[in-house]
Amino acid sequence: MLFSRDIGIDLGTSNTLITDKKGHIIIQEPSVVAVDVKSKRVLATGDEAKTMIGRTPGSIVAVRPIRDGVIADFDMTADMIHDFIYRSSKRNMFTKTRVVISVPADVTEVERRAVEDAARSAGAQEVELIEAPMAAALGAGLPVYEAAGSMIVDIGGGTCDIAVVSLGGIASSKSIKIGGDALDEAIVTYMKKNHNLLIGERTAEDIKIKLGSASAYDGEGAMEVRGRNLADGLPNSMEITSGEVREILFEPVNSIVNAVKETLEVTLPELAADIIDRGIYLTGGTGQLRGLRELLEMHTKIPVIIPDRPTECVALGTSVKLRRAR
Repeated sequence: MLFSRDIGIDLGTSNTLITDKKGHIIIQEPSVVAVDVKSKRVLATGDEAKTMIGRTPGSIVAVRPIRDGVIADFDMTADMIHDFIYRSSKRNMFTKTRVVISVPADVTEVERRAVEDAARSAGAQEVELIEAPMAAALGAGLPVYEAAGSMIVDIGGGTCDIAVVSLGGIASSKSIKIGGDALDEAIVTYMKKNHNLLIGERTAEDIKIKLGSASAYDGEGAMEVRGRNLADGLPNSMEITSGEVREILFEPVNSIVNAVKETLEVTLPELAADIIDRGIYLTGGTGQLRGLRELLEMHTKIPVIIPDRPTECVALGTSVKLRRAR
């Protein structure tokens, strides 16, 4: 007799979360792999690998194998999933692994197959895919199987997935390749162009977390940023303010707001009425950017709700899917 081990995977651009069938988060680590260039051997994954970004010698490269929500490097993704699965629960020869794994709403057939193949290469015998916004809606506790419309906006590291769900399916959706990475890149580009200062992605992320916002907020401040002066190549530092960072992030944040409005515009009137009553649910790490909820409310005239554990909703949704499959 084969024992079945069921796990759900939120395979994110920035972080990967693994949950069991009961909804317990087992693994929550960065989607990063450190590899020896010469031997191609994986040296570390997750937290340990992320500490190596920008600090590795020439023989070691730390990379993120998921880009914009899809697999950019198949082998490294398979190795990363394999390591996470192994660490989440020791297998034995009598255990069958069944996996539910999230993918962006607009993923292509080729990209779907790549995710399935990566999971099978990592040791999964059964693989089922679920769209990230549907998983987020399940994880947020929305009544997705009822004849009523619910709207979810899930913003992660690589993508912003927006969907109106009803009767267990997606009635309308939109996915744009804007998330936490796009905000970080905007900060890096601005510092290079306007201050002649080269900074790394970890520094940009730190600026975003400490000062980033979509609208003005109480307690705005400033911080010192250190990097390399592009004129003379020497280390340099400067101060940046909350207001300056908000201006940097205006364009990508505005793209998210417009995508939400465009999705509402193509939603059936009956479902739109349900959304006005229920509100828009905002999940994902980047969805927690200061002032974004208020900005969306201002532009849509609809209440925006942040559920409990918003960064874990997609992973929790995969566990709900696991329970419903049996």
